[in-house]
Amino acid sequence: MVTAVAHRLAVQRQEINNTLAPLRLSWEELKMVQGKLRGEMALGLQKDTHHTSSVRMLPTFVSATPDGSERGDFLALDLGGTNFRVLLVQINSTENAGVKIQSEIYCLPERVIQGTGTQLFDHIVDCIMDFQQKQGLLGKHLPLGFTFSFPCKQTSLDQGILIHWTKGFKASGCEGQDVVKLLRDAIKRKQSFDLDVVTLVNDTVGTMMSCAFKDPRCEIGLIVGTGSNACYMEEMRNVELLEGDEGRMCINMEWGAFGDNGCLDVICTPYDRIVDASSINPGKQRYEKMISGMYLGEIVRNILLQFTTQGILFRGQVSQRLCTKDIFQTKFLSDIERDSMGLLQVRAILTELGLDSTCDDSIIVKEVCQVVSQRAANLCGAGIAAVVEKIRVNHCLDHLTITVGVDGTLYKLHPHFAGIVQETVQVLAPSCSVTFLQSEDGSGKGAALVTAVTCRVSVLKP
Repeated sequence: MVTAVAHRLAVQRQEINNTLAPLRLSWEELKMVQGKLRGEMALGLQKDTHHTSSVRMLPTFVSATPDGSERGDFLALDLGGTNFRVLLVQINSTENAGVKIQSEIYCLPERVIQGTGTQLFDHIVDCIMDFQQKQGLLGKHLPLGFTFSFPCKQTSLDQGILIHWTKGFKASGCEGQDVVKLLRDAIKRKQSFDLDVVTLVNDTVGTMMSCAFKDPRCEIGLIVGTGSNACYMEEMRNVELLEGDEGRMCINMEWGAFGDNGCLDVICTPYDRIVDASSINPGKQRYEKMISGMYLGEIVRNILLQFTTQGILFRGQVSQRLCTKDIFQTKFLSDIERDSMGLLQVRAILTELGLDSTCDDSIIVKEVCQVVSQRAANLCGAGIAAVVEKIRVNHCLDHLTITVGVDGTLYKLHPHFAGIVQETVQVLAPSCSVTFLQSEDGSGKGAALVTAVTCRVSVLKP
């Protein structure tokens, strides 16, 4: 009897190991990912090969980071998820309280983000008017920075064509249109209302600028939350998409689409394919779907479903709840993986999800969560390693010291994600000393700082 039980457990363990093995990436595989991203970056920066790269490498027309002399009051809008923020940002010297922020969060209902573009931008303007009224700002003409966290092809600081929606947004009549014009048109429809839209900023760029105000060595922005993206300061001589060789340009990588051309298929698992196929944008944002908060819970759920059908979990009983898409939110991964979380507490979370579990089930669930989130952090770290190595080579340095500005709930709230990212960068880019600085006030503050830098530079121009 004992031998039979031991054999059954050994077979079960082997099935678990076989299923999770493709998700446990080796250092050689991570170096491969790093190298492939470097290759895609090079293709994306070149005029003749830009269209072949899965990484868009979009110029942002942000050519300078804060130097500490920026001053003034600015409005900022932050649109990047189901919550929309309006901010009043007051920039002073660091000795005089630095940056003061007053903000309000407004909800974007599903009917708005999946309705028409007119509905979406009218709703945004209504939120801005409500905020200005509460702050006593109606009638005041303040420069405005617009953080728009979706893939855009920018042709100037205040013009950007939406390439495609991501993160569940499907508002019609927006793709292929200038989003600043859509905002300005919505402002005009209010007639008695006026705003001076100065800059359009990606949330990743905003994060970089926000952190650069604190640390001048910050030349990279990273978002790891609902979605994921990165930006960095590139030498103009390498940006063939624009005229001129002098100075620098912040490049919005749009790295969530890395692998959309099939270059990451070798590390793609059956669970990644299931999650991709059931998403609203199949075949797109493949890298993002392996590392960002919107998808990790779904990867876990599909693995748990597989284990249950194999009789490994939940007594082999596939419940309706386990078959329900998006039931296993990524925040549960963060909770389950906390070092202080005991098996009884894990069981309590599973019970909350409607899953009748044993302590043995809890051990396996925790292992699945750890493997999925570690792969995500490893892949994110491989991406940052590619970027810092590119900057080191650009500067012809034997050793680079640089700071990455970071925002996003997955990076900030997961108990181990940040540490794994940092360790991965250290291993894959040993010639770089990389500091990760968390953005305290989000990308909205960065939009105001881009606007402030733009105002400062425009004053200096003859």
